[in-house]
Amino acid sequence: MPVLSPTWTDERIELLKQHFEAGLSCREIAADIGVSRNAVIGKLSRLNLTRGRTGDDRKGQDRSFARPKAVPRLQFEMLATIYGDTDVPMVTGPIDEANRCSLLELSENRCRWPISSPGAEDFCFCGNSAPDGQSYCAGHSRLAYRPNGRARVMRG
Repeated sequence: MPVLSPTWTDERIELLKQHFEAGLSCREIAADIGVSRNAVIGKLSRLNLTRGRTGDDRKGQDRSFARPKAVPRLQFEMLATIYGDTDVPMVTGPIDEANRCSLLELSENRCRWPISSPGAEDFCFCGNSAPDGQSYCAGHSRLAYRPNGRARVMRG
C-alpha cells in the first residue's frame, strides 16, 4: 500500500503564513504551494488567520456594488395595468368563483390559477377571463405579481 503524505507539512504551513502576510490571494497561495484554493481557505480558518476586515466593512462594501433587480418588461406592464401609477394600495374584493373549470375546459384567455391541490376531487382552475397573453385574471395577478415596495405596504 502506498503511504500518503500529509497535505499540510511544516514547510507548506510556513509558506502559507508567509504568502498570507505578503497579501497574496488564496488562489495565488494555492497555486504556489500546490494545493486547492479551498484547502488554503480551510487552513487559514483553522489557524485563525484573517485579513483584518470586520463584518461591517464587508457589508458596506457589498452595498456599493449592489445592482437593482431588473423587472422583465411584460411583468412591469402587468403591474402597471393592475396597480396603476399610485402608491396607495389597491383594495381588492373577492375573486369571482363562478367560472371555475377543469384542465380540459381551460382555454387560452382563462385564468390558470389552481384551486385546491392537484389530485384532489375538488381540484380546478379559476377560469375567469385573463387579459391577452397573461396567465391569470386581474385578481390572481395581484397575488402572483406583487412588487417589492407595494408588498411591504400591504403587509403593514
